[in-house]
Amino acid sequence: MRPGACQSVVGAVEWNDCGKSGREIWMAARKNKRAATRHKLNGKLEKKVPHKKRRKSARQEAAGAWFEKLVDVMARLRAPGGCPWDREQTHATLRTYLIEEAYEVLDALDGADDVKFAEELGDLLLQVVFHAQMAKEEGRFNIVDVIREIFEKMIRRHPHVFGEKRAKDAAEVLRNWEIIKKEERRAKGAVGKEAAESLLDGVPRSLPALLEGYQLTRKAARIGFDWEDVGGIFEKLQEETEELRQVLEKRGGKEIEGEVGDILFAVVNLARFLKIDPEIAMKKASGKFCGRFRQMERMAREEGTSLAELPRARMEELWDEAKGREWNVKS
Repeated sequence: MRPGACQSVVGAVEWNDCGKSGREIWMAARKNKRAATRHKLNGKLEKKVPHKKRRKSARQEAAGAWFEKLVDVMARLRAPGGCPWDREQTHATLRTYLIEEAYEVLDALDGADDVKFAEELGDLLLQVVFHAQMAKEEGRFNIVDVIREIFEKMIRRHPHVFGEKRAKDAAEVLRNWEIIKKEERRAKGAVGKEAAESLLDGVPRSLPALLEGYQLTRKAARIGFDWEDVGGIFEKLQEETEELRQVLEKRGGKEIEGEVGDILFAVVNLARFLKIDPEIAMKKASGKFCGRFRQMERMAREEGTSLAELPRARMEELWDEAKGREWNVKS
């Protein structure tokens, strides 16, 4: 959850906390975050109810009513006399939190804690409401425009459900989606007269590099520009690896970056072909590395030393031990 948020609305942080730094408020909000999700927005503590009963109760309530309450809370925080932290935010300053909350949703998705998953989805939803509130204050658009736009878009892009068109499988649905999306962009004048239209239009350059490569190759694959089988991608990887070796032998400094990029792009293609999101796969690999490395540090301390003081050979042995313990836990 973002710093600020003046959690007095949910009884987690007092109003006078708004005078503290963003980092201090953030830490306080983090500490009380899980507790806050177990209480209603009226500020009164409710008795802890078994999660299954809470979920059943929530499903019986109208989503619209709670959404309106959330919109009202955001408006209150941004209004005169509201929270100083929330009031000073801009679309640009919230960029980091938007990305952070999206990744926290992914982390929760991989877990088995439904309360945590729902909580993180709520934090991400709050970012949407936050940006819409600021846009409303600027006279640009409001949350109703946001909801209406996605509602109408889903109807337009599913003619096989809401219209007369038919789609025999998911692949055809995706092809139709791209065609409809292209027609929408043309109708809105999104493509300049002097610029040629491209199937790759619409892939933001601001995406993380792995995700950008994934989206580009996925769009190309939708029209048949793809490998026949996974073997072709492995051959491409070998080809790119050999090219990098040749560049290293020639000490071609400027070319090295390009060759490394080609290898990464080929790996992204491999992941996409295997129906794996490379960004998520990389996140999990990083998490795995962190877990094993911390285990190595603990084992080194048990030996009365620090990991940094051990020779490389012993580090490799500890790595293998950490990896072995990991497999034992899984089995």
